[in-house]
Amino acid sequence: MDTSGPYSLLLKSVQRIGADVAAVHADDVDKHARFPHESIAALRSDKVLSAGVPADCGGAGLNIRELASLCACLGQHCAASAMILAMHYIQVASIARHYKNEASWRDYLASLVIEQRLIASATSEVGVGGEMRRSVCAVEAQGDTLTLTKNATTISYGQHADDLLISARRNQAAAANDQVLVLAKKGDYQLSEQGTWDTLGMRGTCSPGALINVKAGSWQILPQDFSDIAGETMVPYSHILWSSLWLGIATNALHRTRDLIRGNARKQKEEVPVAVQELTRIFSQHQAMRDGLFAVISEYEYLLEHEPPQLLGVAFGIRINNLKLDSSQHVVNIVSQAMQLAGVMAYKNGTPFSLGRHLRDAYSAILMIHNQRIVEANASMHLILRGSSDRQLGF
Repeated sequence: MDTSGPYSLLLKSVQRIGADVAAVHADDVDKHARFPHESIAALRSDKVLSAGVPADCGGAGLNIRELASLCACLGQHCAASAMILAMHYIQVASIARHYKNEASWRDYLASLVIEQRLIASATSEVGVGGEMRRSVCAVEAQGDTLTLTKNATTISYGQHADDLLISARRNQAAAANDQVLVLAKKGDYQLSEQGTWDTLGMRGTCSPGALINVKAGSWQILPQDFSDIAGETMVPYSHILWSSLWLGIATNALHRTRDLIRGNARKQKEEVPVAVQELTRIFSQHQAMRDGLFAVISEYEYLLEHEPPQLLGVAFGIRINNLKLDSSQHVVNIVSQAMQLAGVMAYKNGTPFSLGRHLRDAYSAILMIHNQRIVEANASMHLILRGSSDRQLGF
């Protein structure tokens, strides 16, 4: 491995920021449901926010596997910080892979690298029942400008972002599923939060709903249809990067529990304590979670290079959805079993072995695009899936 390459250098940065910054403030971020200013400032300083920007636009040009590794690393220390980083990378990829080399968009990506701009997503909306691929709001064109008003049910870290990437109907006459993505830069929009963000977990993501009013340049509509962006990039990146940070949560929970059991074993001087045997079983689940994640990453990379049209196919749609279903359940199971094994020291707050924050953050995984909605989508796709291939079967 090239230890001086962009990925290695950024991974070292994230490892340091995770241990020295994110971990130090994680409990306070969780306790007060506040934005992790310290972590994001450190990520900006080390240019981690531009990791996914193509090299020809000045970024590090990291691929999905490398970005997943950064999210997993940060997720071991502060899940809220890692979720913010993952959500930002999803927006960057949606632009970087679909701007079709238009000069204005290339200039924006270059400015993101220089200014380390943080992008938030606004794809949810009141009135569509949680369905990302339908919109009520619509773009209104006015010469070289556009206006847009959206009532979003959630906007992760919206008040703390520089820019927003907003889904909307192409125009007022367009169908609900005829959508585009609009970039709203700071100064282009007003954000009026609706409600508060006082949640069980992921408290530092600061994601209440908001009314968004936008007036921007007409160039700020991405040139590719949102349906293609969602299928080829936004959904795969979401499920892969979310699963990566959930893997980070599970990893840290197991490491804390292992440290506790090791300490107890040294005191008891038993050959192989029963707790170690139980821990081994949990680690096997962790390995299954990791292997499942990287198997899907490999498949995604293969399709990107060799069979791009298959990314919009039913078979891959089911596959990427299953990753989210499996990972979101694995993280809850692993952390809850680790807590049971570690006992009161994991249950109590303020110990080196505390897992309360980990467990509460883990439960959010089931709700981020609710698992039941994904099961229903997969059921519909199974009804129309015809035949199979060796690759689809995993051989």
